[in-house]
Amino acid sequence: MPSSGLIAHIDALKTNNCRSIVLCSGKGGVGKTTLTANLGVALAKLGHKTCVVDADYGLRNLDLLLGLESRIVFTAQEVISGSCRLGQALVKHKHEANLMLMPAGNPRMMDWLNPEHMQSLITMLADGFDFILIDAPAGVEDGFKNAVAGASEAILVVNPEISSVRDADRVAGLLSSQGSVDLIQLVINRVRPRMVEKLDMMSIEDVLDILAVPLLGVVQEDEQVIISSNLGEPLALGKYKSPAGAAYGNIARRIQGEEVPIPDIDKPAGFIDRLGDFLSTRII
Repeated sequence: MPSSGLIAHIDALKTNNCRSIVLCSGKGGVGKTTLTANLGVALAKLGHKTCVVDADYGLRNLDLLLGLESRIVFTAQEVISGSCRLGQALVKHKHEANLMLMPAGNPRMMDWLNPEHMQSLITMLADGFDFILIDAPAGVEDGFKNAVAGASEAILVVNPEISSVRDADRVAGLLSSQGSVDLIQLVINRVRPRMVEKLDMMSIEDVLDILAVPLLGVVQEDEQVIISSNLGEPLALGKYKSPAGAAYGNIARRIQGEEVPIPDIDKPAGFIDRLGDFLSTRII
């Protein structure tokens, strides 16, 4: 949970009352884009004007997860090149008035985009938002470097698997060397408590021992994530109750500075807990 010192540090990171946070991972498929979409919704629900920026120009999936793919007219490409105004490219979310998407441009942008372009884009956005979440491409290539250039904070997303953790360790080192990133925090995603108990999956403590990055949150493996992603309706909207949906909301509260305990999900649930989890996934 955030200490008073960490909360003070978070306040110091604000520029024009805006915090820019890049979400990154060393390995693809860890759930980084899903986390970006859900944290964007969760922060918006908490009353913060939030912009999610799709900086993964190769894959460009953030619009799909938010259900906004049919509403895109202009993208970051036109904004950076001066072909349209900033407001023309921003896409307002259908259900959360405080949430907007800055869509990724054509993959050919990767041929000419540089860190200064991203810095300029984030500076333009900062005047209108409380939070800017930047969905970076996986890995440590030029796309990662461009995305990180616009951020003052980073959330490292990792699965409790040795390959994911090893790749994340390299990303953490690169983030630490970036002069613009002053705070790095960790989200451990897709944890399966029963596999941890059987020693078939790394525990939370195992991951923290290797990465030595402050823990922001833990998200359980949850089939509702797949269902909601296919529907373009992030779990954080609250249509379904689920362990992952609750985790997204708690992570957002920690981001805004609340002291929210991180539950111990390494231990498998008993029958009563499993029954409660089953009932909680019913539509409400």
